[in-house]
Amino acid sequence: MKFHLNKRSLFIGMLAVIFLFTTAYKNDYFEIAKQLDIFTTLFKEVNMNYVDETNPAELMQRSVKHMLKELDPYTSYMNEQDVEKARIYQSGAYVGIGASINSQKNKLVIVEVYKNLAADKAGLKSGDEIIKIEGLEVSALKESATQFLNGKKNTTVALTYRRNGEDKEVVVTRGDITPKAVPISKILENGVGYIALDRFSKTASSEIKSALKLMLIDGVKGIILDLRNNPGGLLQEAVKIVNLFVPKGQLVVSTKSNIETYNQTFVTKAQPLSLDIPLVILINQKSASASEIVAGALQDLDRAVIVGKRSFGKGLVQRPKKLPYGSQLKVTISRYYTPSGRCIQALNYRSREEDGTAVRYKESEYKAFKTKNGRTVYDGGGIAPDIVIGNKKNNKFIENLLNSSVVFDFSNQYYHSNLLESFEGFRLKSKDFEQFKEMCFLDKYVADHEIQKNINQLKTTANKEGFMEMDASFDALKISLQESKLKLINDFKSDIIPILEGEIIKRYFYRDGMYAYFIKTNSEVFEALKIMNDQNKYQDILK
Repeated sequence: MKFHLNKRSLFIGMLAVIFLFTTAYKNDYFEIAKQLDIFTTLFKEVNMNYVDETNPAELMQRSVKHMLKELDPYTSYMNEQDVEKARIYQSGAYVGIGASINSQKNKLVIVEVYKNLAADKAGLKSGDEIIKIEGLEVSALKESATQFLNGKKNTTVALTYRRNGEDKEVVVTRGDITPKAVPISKILENGVGYIALDRFSKTASSEIKSALKLMLIDGVKGIILDLRNNPGGLLQEAVKIVNLFVPKGQLVVSTKSNIETYNQTFVTKAQPLSLDIPLVILINQKSASASEIVAGALQDLDRAVIVGKRSFGKGLVQRPKKLPYGSQLKVTISRYYTPSGRCIQALNYRSREEDGTAVRYKESEYKAFKTKNGRTVYDGGGIAPDIVIGNKKNNKFIENLLNSSVVFDFSNQYYHSNLLESFEGFRLKSKDFEQFKEMCFLDKYVADHEIQKNINQLKTTANKEGFMEMDASFDALKISLQESKLKLINDFKSDIIPILEGEIIKRYFYRDGMYAYFIKTNSEVFEALKIMNDQNKYQDILK
């Protein structure tokens, strides 16, 4: 008997074989092959028969991203450019213009300029939008635009950028970029050491270790490790940092999955630098992933006092999987657990609202765990500090507002409107905060669009049904909503002001200046110093 295989059947057969050998821990090979057969046929037919011209690459990427969106925000497709950006971030060294760039909707906006590097010397500032690279429109270059900014050392790149509605041109000479994981480390006046860590790159643990060694030689009497706004990074670096303060052979974190090969334990492998130096960890709502591993492990082991605000709550672990043509799939493979056994994942992506939003675990669902000394800690919602600074409960409206671009845009606006020669004595004035509040109500920053949308839809439906007299009630409801938003912004003023001040200072005095400002003005730092100066309280918290 002869078998006749067309190209599509051969392709599907090959894919099925690949899946058989690369996903040996799954048992639904037939279903996978079946769905692939359907998809490839559908994709071919759409691209060959659709009434208008299609772009197969864009169509495929959109379909892939939409499919992965149904899982969790960390499982994502990465094209060649995304893979390169991730490699650069983790390695911490590359050749480029010396600025952090946000690439979104075919726009390139400078988020941060690094001190004394190429972009800084060329006069570029945060908020500048790059609209042309070597005369080519960024919108036309699309996702490959950022690649044109990097290149060989000492080569130049001509940029056209827009600032406050005015277009300007500049030529930037590319140079070596090695962002520090530790932007600042110093011993404060009372003998307490302060170390800020803002990324878990490949050099994170070695930079922390070097700073800590020098401080111990100088007789430091305590350490403040600032992990605020640190989104995480390399897991192994987190384990090594914990190892600086706990014994060799100590469990730091474990990962659990329904796939057995992904179940792992991570223990310390070296002798610590100090087992008894008093230690305070600062965290906030933007401390995530590896930051939470460090804070959670040291809290579970009763090795550090945690100060600040509840952390982000990312307890999911990703692993990159190579795909054809230099692309990758970053896929969630497991959950991580601190030494006490808790997973601090805050959002349940298996349970969603009608609009697709993941449901946050309720406090009533949190499970209790015990630290080494028997203290009670909980899972389900990030790392809860031992000492909370500011509002104890998060608010979704405020969270969405601060995650919008309003803080970034306000800080840029302030920078271009005010001269600041020193951060000594700087404080955001009442009139400035009033301006910020006014900006929060602009349409582009509105964080309650779903509520407003529902009100508008209900009003339209009521009018269609002939209930015109209800218009006044809907208008009153809108006014009430605005008043509630204003009250929330005022209620969370003590949380918002430090964020605004930090971003503003960074515009004038760069990242190290921002941390230097925090040391002198920040309530979390003051609380950490207070604890260090009261060792009885420090020990009582850990008992």
